[in-house]
Amino acid sequence: MHLKSTLLPAVLAIVLNLPLIGMGRNVDLSTVPKRNSVELTIYNSEDITLVRDTRLVTFKKGANPLQFSWVNTLIDPTSVQLRFLTHPEKLELLDTTFPHDKPQMLYWNVQSDFDGEAKIEITYFTSGITWSADYTAVADKNEKELSVDGFVRITNNSGEEYEDAHVRLVVGTINLVEKIAQLAGIPVAQLKELEHEGVTLKYKHEVLKKAMTKSRGDSPEAEEKQIVKEGLSEYFIFSIDGTETIPNGWSKRMRSLQASAVPLKIQYRYRPQEYGDQLVRMYLLANNKISKLGGSPLPDGVARVFRDNGRGGLSFLTAQNIKYIPIGDKIELNLGKDPNVLFELIKLNVTRDDIWLQQNGVNIFRQVGQPGVRIDVNATVVGWDDHEQYAQRIRNYTANPIEVEIRRSFPGHVVFRSQLKPILHDFQTVQFTAPVEAGKTTDLRFDIVRHQGHNARQNNVTLEAADLAK
Repeated sequence: MHLKSTLLPAVLAIVLNLPLIGMGRNVDLSTVPKRNSVELTIYNSEDITLVRDTRLVTFKKGANPLQFSWVNTLIDPTSVQLRFLTHPEKLELLDTTFPHDKPQMLYWNVQSDFDGEAKIEITYFTSGITWSADYTAVADKNEKELSVDGFVRITNNSGEEYEDAHVRLVVGTINLVEKIAQLAGIPVAQLKELEHEGVTLKYKHEVLKKAMTKSRGDSPEAEEKQIVKEGLSEYFIFSIDGTETIPNGWSKRMRSLQASAVPLKIQYRYRPQEYGDQLVRMYLLANNKISKLGGSPLPDGVARVFRDNGRGGLSFLTAQNIKYIPIGDKIELNLGKDPNVLFELIKLNVTRDDIWLQQNGVNIFRQVGQPGVRIDVNATVVGWDDHEQYAQRIRNYTANPIEVEIRRSFPGHVVFRSQLKPILHDFQTVQFTAPVEAGKTTDLRFDIVRHQGHNARQNNVTLEAADLAK
């Protein structure tokens, strides 16, 4: 909703010199001063936006009443602050009044020592302004590189329209009080120290007041809009150059990232806890400078992935939600199952040995096949080892060699034997990686020894090298 030149009950308004009882020297004005500038700092994690609104107001020497209304908006009235950007030595805020018969309005009484114009700043928190991110990634036809475009979409349901607004978007989730402290220029360590001293609520209020009175400074407009990134504590701020008009009830989409020739790696993965019981194809890249990204963290959003089909068109590969990606972290795009790569686990052999028997409730005998060991027919089996031999068979029907990463979990006391150079992903999960040539079938062999019953002494996997060809 636009701010008109006359006072309307459904908009945010500031009116200079309304006639009040006992203020006969005031000059009545029927027009609303036009905004000189407005800045929005949007925090998604708490649905809070910090608004800085500046205006040029003509003051009359003496007492000047200003009216501020937030009818039909989501402004937090407790956060509203007034500051004088010019002639602060000649202007004084005497008091703030909330009239009981007008619950969505306040009056400021300003004492002026001069007749003339001054710039004022009104700051407050409002809700209903949110932003979201989305990404478009296009792989070249050989799947060696990606072009990545990022966008942000701002949605305004605050009840107020913001014309020619400077917009800042906060990426990352941190404590709101820490956030305000950073904006106010107060060290977070000092904030935490005072919290330990038991003055948290009082100090939070002081921090809020200081944050609201911090100067913004003028932002030069750029011919081409781009996202400028600056680090701030544990989160980042995207500052959009120039200005944007964000009407109430509307959304606006803006480019936030553009990168070309981003190095791409393809990997096939079997991770049943993450992707289900299937082999999936992955695009792997990183949010770092080597990958021609890494200028800032990447916020949560939807990534849509395409591939150049070599015929002047694009093939859609996947759409997936990605979580917040810090600088230097990996970007993993799951393309799903590839019908040209077949994946199956084949059990080759099962044997049992190292059997322990108990008879008469006391004696334990170990059966190893030696002659002369007498076993009572009433003996009870209390321990044994199961030996299982497997082949992880992969058929690659694509025209390119592939890399396959496999994770398998084995509960209990297990020995994993192979020549696959495995590593432990965790104490019960084995991970190994192997190449598969184009048009070839590969069997990745491994041997599992499961210690059962009395033979089991621990609950983890042990890795051993073995020649499974024998």
